[in-house]
Amino acid sequence: MAARTHAPQPLRNGCIQDVDPASCGRPREFQHPHFSAGCCPGWNQQHENLEKLNMQAILDATASQGEPIQELLVTHGKIPTLVEELIAVEMWKQKVFPVLCRLEDFKPQNTFPIYMVVHHEASIINLLETVFFHKELQKQAELMEFEIASKALSVLRYITDCVDSLSLSTLNRMLSTHNLPCLLVELLEHNPWSRREGGKLQQFEGGRWQTVAPSEQQKLSKLDGQVWIALYNLLLSHEARARYCLTSFAKGQLLKLQAFLTDTLVDQLPNLAGLQGFLAQLALTETQPPKKDLVLEQIPEIWERLERENRGKWQAIAKYQLRHVFSPSEQDLRLQARRWAETYRLDVLEAVAPERPRCAYCSAEASKRCSRCQNEWYCCRECQVKHWEKHGKACVLAAQGDRAK
Repeated sequence: MAARTHAPQPLRNGCIQDVDPASCGRPREFQHPHFSAGCCPGWNQQHENLEKLNMQAILDATASQGEPIQELLVTHGKIPTLVEELIAVEMWKQKVFPVLCRLEDFKPQNTFPIYMVVHHEASIINLLETVFFHKELQKQAELMEFEIASKALSVLRYITDCVDSLSLSTLNRMLSTHNLPCLLVELLEHNPWSRREGGKLQQFEGGRWQTVAPSEQQKLSKLDGQVWIALYNLLLSHEARARYCLTSFAKGQLLKLQAFLTDTLVDQLPNLAGLQGFLAQLALTETQPPKKDLVLEQIPEIWERLERENRGKWQAIAKYQLRHVFSPSEQDLRLQARRWAETYRLDVLEAVAPERPRCAYCSAEASKRCSRCQNEWYCCRECQVKHWEKHGKACVLAAQGDRAK
């Protein structure tokens, strides 16, 4: 068996190995977004650059090496580019993909490009979260979309930390256009990151559903905590309270929070005692009629510009991608697979994995991997021998497939 390297060396001179610091490995080479999603060389290079930056940022945060990726992104002005890339992906999903699906000749040999677009979006939001706060077909896509939403919730909470310094148009959009306080109440009511499977409570954390032990069920989850902190920031901020219109609907929604503010919750987040006092005062407060203030808002410039530049081109973009992206030749697929294999190197992925691998036989922490297929992990030779009856056929087939490549 091949021994697992517990201390992989993905770094060299501050960059991931095989990444030229003067080219694609540096944030300054992360270019402006475009709509060539999937397999064209420019988009592929863009995605590879993003993944390498993403992995490097996670490694830096894990090793407490400061924030070199954040500093470089800020120095080279690439934070707006990341945001624009995220908006471009969403626009592709709304504008190009529906047209693509309606084309008569749309018979893609594989769904790989679609999966990569969703993965690209997840990687961008993950990089933004990691860089700023140190701190991946349908079923797979749904799980990834859910993870994107949970990370977006975390980003939203961080935005509310500076609610007093937000621009008037941003604050108006948060409080009036989208009514975030009421939306957050709805999230707490429906609690989409918790579910029951087989009579056991599960919570979505770390990108997957995890069973919660009975002794831990009263413990506040990370996503619950993010919602409560966001509500605290929005409702107790002087600037936000001055701008938020407490209509009868808003009052009714916010008072629902009283049922959730138990002593156990306040013990875990003592600041929520202030929110309890606010709600008690709100119950005695008269409601306000909807405000009709004149507010001059900034328009969403990036979305408007991308839509303006590509207006009338969605059909042409979809037809182009049908020919060049969704009908790749076998040679193109092999070349792309080889590039992804180089991007998602095992030693780097193992280093950023949230958990150590487990033995396929006894589930103990594993340090050795099957040397033939490289897929299964074991804690010792004895477990590998005992598991061979189950693993042997798949192992031989996997090894034959690798040799065929």
